[in-house]
Amino acid sequence: MNLKGSTAVVTGGASGIGNAILKKVAAAGAKVVCADIDEAAGVKAAEEIKGSGGEAIFIRLDITNGQAIKDFAAQVIEQTGGISMLINAAGGGGIEPFATSDPDEFDWNVSLNYTGPVKLTHALLDSITESGNGNIVYISSDAGRVGSSGESVYAGGKGGIIAFTKSLAREVARAQVNVNCVSPGPTDTPLLRTRPEKLVEAFEKAIPFRRFATPDDIANAVLFFTAPESSYITGQVLSVSGGLTMSD
Repeated sequence: MNLKGSTAVVTGGASGIGNAILKKVAAAGAKVVCADIDEAAGVKAAEEIKGSGGEAIFIRLDITNGQAIKDFAAQVIEQTGGISMLINAAGGGGIEPFATSDPDEFDWNVSLNYTGPVKLTHALLDSITESGNGNIVYISSDAGRVGSSGESVYAGGKGGIIAFTKSLAREVARAQVNVNCVSPGPTDTPLLRTRPEKLVEAFEKAIPFRRFATPDDIANAVLFFTAPESSYITGQVLSVSGGLTMSD
């Protein structure tokens, strides 16, 4: 897959799934902007790509802050001249029964998993559209497709991303912009390892392949959507869950 000539913003690019995506897209030839709230890890991620012969810069982003999103978008345009690709991999949240969860954390959770990516898309959409071959990929979650106990607010945000993907794809298709969504199942990231051990074991046993996805498994699906060979695919949600969730 050849992405030479593309410039891609990858949110959450400093670690986990986002970092795997950043590396794959850069290896395919795209210039990449690593966007993350963790400046030290983000700078390191960009330097690693440059050390491997790729082109990368880091720009700090707090995707839960509306003004920070506007400032970030302005910096991206100033430093790159414009982008053609946006990959939203930032996200996350804890596990707790909804009845005992803290309502004061709901806004942050929704900002991280839904409204932040939506606002960032709005801030960068003109640039993506002007490229003539734009591509947007969201990382949702199978929690947003089928629900997940203890993750009701998180799942709601991720479900919103799925609906937004399909709606935006209809709006921007005439501008030759593809919009798709990758929906991971349980993935072996540092975040997963913070979950209770019994819960992690139960997740793994429920997966038909009997293993968690790796960040590279998810990144490979993203790379598929960004490739020129997938230019006729838009508005789709691809579950990468090892068979844990299946649909018609």
